[in-house]
Amino acid sequence: MAEPKAKTTKTPKAAAPAVATSTKLHRRTMTGMVVSDKMMKTCVVSIERRVQNGAYGKFITKRNKFKVHDEKNTAKIGDLVTIIESRPLSRDKRWALQKILRKASGEVLVKG
Repeated sequence: MAEPKAKTTKTPKAAAPAVATSTKLHRRTMTGMVVSDKMMKTCVVSIERRVQNGAYGKFITKRNKFKVHDEKNTAKIGDLVTIIESRPLSRDKRWALQKILRKASGEVLVKG
């Protein structure tokens, strides 16, 4: 006769923070410029990359904009930031602010 299996109790895992800073996972990081900070806990970061045309060899600048989770609303327009891949936080947010590399200059541009 087969012996019945012993029941094992599973311990519940602790809730993970919104953005894990674990070194076990390899997460993509990118560097870009903040172009909007009008949303609460969110900023929009523009990433530029230069791609060479296959036929003509001309270099083209391509831009992508990503919505980034900024928990403390520290990033402002013009800041150079590093973003890191995270779990989906909303329909559009899949990135989180890792650190601000350079703050924007305090100069105010006046139209005129």
